[in-house]
Amino acid sequence: MQPSPMNSATRQDALEALSGTTPEDPLDVLVVGGGVVGAAAAFDASTRGLRVGLIEARDLAQGTSSRSSKLVHGGLRYLQMLDFKLVAEALRERNLMMTRTAPHLVKGLPFVFPFEHRVADRAFIGSGVTLYDGLSTAASALGNGLKSVFSSAGRAPLHRHMSRKGLQKRFPGLDGEKFVGALEYFDAQVDDARLVMTLARSAASLGAHVAVRTEVTEYLRHTHDGEDEVIGVVLLDRETGVEHTVYARETIMAAGVWTGEQEKLAHAEAQDGSGPALKVLASKGIHITVPKDRIPAQEHVGVITQTEKSVLFIIPMGDYWSVGTTDTAWHEPVDVPAPNAADIAYVLEHANAVLQTGLTTDDVIATWAGLRPLLQPVDADGASSSKVSREHTVMRMAPGLSAVAGGKLTTYRSMAQDAVDFAIAEHYRDRASLTEHLPLLGAQGYGEWTGRADDIAVEYNFSPKTVQRLLGRYGSLLAEVLDLIDQRPELGEPVPGAAGYLGVEYVYAARYEGAVHLEDLLERRTRLFHEVSDRGLEASVHVAALVAEELGWDEERVDYECRAYTSYVEAYLAAECSSSDSEAAELMRRALPVQQTLKTS
Repeated sequence: MQPSPMNSATRQDALEALSGTTPEDPLDVLVVGGGVVGAAAAFDASTRGLRVGLIEARDLAQGTSSRSSKLVHGGLRYLQMLDFKLVAEALRERNLMMTRTAPHLVKGLPFVFPFEHRVADRAFIGSGVTLYDGLSTAASALGNGLKSVFSSAGRAPLHRHMSRKGLQKRFPGLDGEKFVGALEYFDAQVDDARLVMTLARSAASLGAHVAVRTEVTEYLRHTHDGEDEVIGVVLLDRETGVEHTVYARETIMAAGVWTGEQEKLAHAEAQDGSGPALKVLASKGIHITVPKDRIPAQEHVGVITQTEKSVLFIIPMGDYWSVGTTDTAWHEPVDVPAPNAADIAYVLEHANAVLQTGLTTDDVIATWAGLRPLLQPVDADGASSSKVSREHTVMRMAPGLSAVAGGKLTTYRSMAQDAVDFAIAEHYRDRASLTEHLPLLGAQGYGEWTGRADDIAVEYNFSPKTVQRLLGRYGSLLAEVLDLIDQRPELGEPVPGAAGYLGVEYVYAARYEGAVHLEDLLERRTRLFHEVSDRGLEASVHVAALVAEELGWDEERVDYECRAYTSYVEAYLAAECSSSDSEAAELMRRALPVQQTLKTS
């Protein structure tokens, strides 16, 4: 798989290719939704040699898939629910990412689970983590002897118990009076938005036509042998307002919390109102970021503990900590999630309950809010049951149209494989998925590049920390990044106000990673929106100037991109001070649209 760029030109090529389809010459698979499952489904179908399209109404990962806890984990709390199947599947997928498919993006992370009760907690939690380790070991054994970054045996190290003194040495920021000891176990973390972008680019490199900022406005139907089947879609190019008609043998709806909207648009139910339906509930989880020095700890270790409503994570992420999360029902439009003041207060309260020194709102650098797509099963009579699930399902919505929903970030690959298996069963049953064995872009040759880290630091005058950060973002694709610096050495300098991000990273994102707007660059291709207190406003002017030529922006467009981003930041800051979800959502809706030409939302 040779890397292909994603940029404005390839987006236009993709739209032309999609528009060139006909009922007699359709795509094999069209995927609607550019989150982690949609991008993975496009990659999966592409590995099978199929003709594939991937369309996304906004930016890649702009919804749930860039707003998670950024963990790749088995889900320790699901053991309490006795959901052994889900945990085993997630652990297998975690190990696969760390060892074969995405070792540059997915990194091991130890967690301490502190104890308040010396005997009871150690016995109860210890037995659960022992089972967790056992499932992880079994998952590695099923993975054909995968070699892990943790050990040559292909598994994470087994958990270990700590005394009060050991815990204080390992994580001095925790309350030493409250906790009598801890257990340390291992999971992993990932930049979720980069994972999605890399999946989409990997699909494009295998020939998939990827077009962001393209919205489905209609599902095309045709009556065949007495059945009303879906044969494609009508797309609106949100950048230009131009409509495109796309034909496909099979369309896969991977819309996450937008599933209900897409299902309604598709009129997937029969005319009498019966038929299959998916009900996806949106549960809001928020995180805050705080400076690294506000929570003393040894390098690269996190904390996990339970709250009455959710799980509390304290996760190291570069020069800051991510602290979360919440779990509350979201009843507002799903395209405008944002934390309100009560959410932030909740996270601070529960963090302070375990920390030695108290955090305040003054310590909060930034926040993010994501909506978990929780699958609510529908009974045979069409009535929704009360159970919500993190497991996924694939369902035939109509001939030619299927949908995948539920699940979690860690199990994205198996979800995508199931979705494509299901969709193509009639036409291409013999086309097997290769995603279990095929590394994503940047993974192949990654080990060789890590061995060159010291030489790269010397040659480009980078700190070791910068080199490790670049390797963790690009893997072996760092070769393309360094080529740009060789052509324009000034791109190797940090951007003012950008927390250490280099100019080359923004130019590379515009040329190779499919960024279309300033917001894409500052919130998802880099995570500056969450890393500095001004949310990237100082850097935005410099970044817009850097990418203007790459993206074909004139002075008027540069000005509008900066104003739109400023409007977005101001709306988000106001939402963080709001008193309710409805008020926060209304404030977010007032932000300027990212595109000046087409003002519809």
